[in-house]
Amino acid sequence: MTATAPTPRVALVTGTSSGIGEAVVRHFCEQGHQVLAVDFNPAGQELAERAGAVFFQADLTDGAACKAAVQEALKRFGHLDILVNNAGIQHVSSIEDFPEDQWRRIIDLMLTAPFLLTQAAWPSMREGGWGRIVNVASVHAQVASPGKAAYISAKHGMIGLTKTAALEGGSQGITANAICPAYVKTPLVDNQIADQARLHGMEEREVIEQIMLKNAAVKRLIDPAEVAALVGYLASDAAGAVTGASWNIDLGWTAQ
Repeated sequence: MTATAPTPRVALVTGTSSGIGEAVVRHFCEQGHQVLAVDFNPAGQELAERAGAVFFQADLTDGAACKAAVQEALKRFGHLDILVNNAGIQHVSSIEDFPEDQWRRIIDLMLTAPFLLTQAAWPSMREGGWGRIVNVASVHAQVASPGKAAYISAKHGMIGLTKTAALEGGSQGITANAICPAYVKTPLVDNQIADQARLHGMEEREVIEQIMLKNAAVKRLIDPAEVAALVGYLASDAAGAVTGASWNIDLGWTAQ
């Protein structure tokens, strides 16, 4: 039998200075959770504090910084119940021209860091008999597109990490799930639009219509709050029987 998490719950969220991460922090704070918002960008501090969270600045491509973030949550709040691995970056280039340093940075941030954060958070969740790990993957964890070799490799790897954590955590009250959104209206996607326009020699409007929404049944970008709401469910008591799953929120992209 699994335990019920202490109230309020403690959540660590990465990549919180904008977009999905910012929306998740707000959602958790509105639910009364204690939140450590982790981001490399110091601008995230004002956003976190405005929502009611505590900010911790860290470069998660550094393994020591991943462990330090978890230790900060434990020091401030005494335990850790929820981990949301959301931090991400992207570099758009063909495989032939893809810079090695960009490949390594993306893999370090988007696959190695979630592993290290999960590893560091695990003992607290195990001891409490309750834990929720939510990995923000992407529709590109399910399908591929040109020009995103490192991003797509990291997101595919995140699905494997999610499934393994689910199998190892089930008997300890720890669940692990992944969310796979299509294009969300975030600064990261705004940058992708410009990069894709340069890569394909297109207008930015054409990138949205002909690339980003080409395979979507619902022809719009996703609001970050929509993703945050799904994170909130997967991090709740109500989702105790849900683990090892990949939740598509992809405008119908993968329905084809």
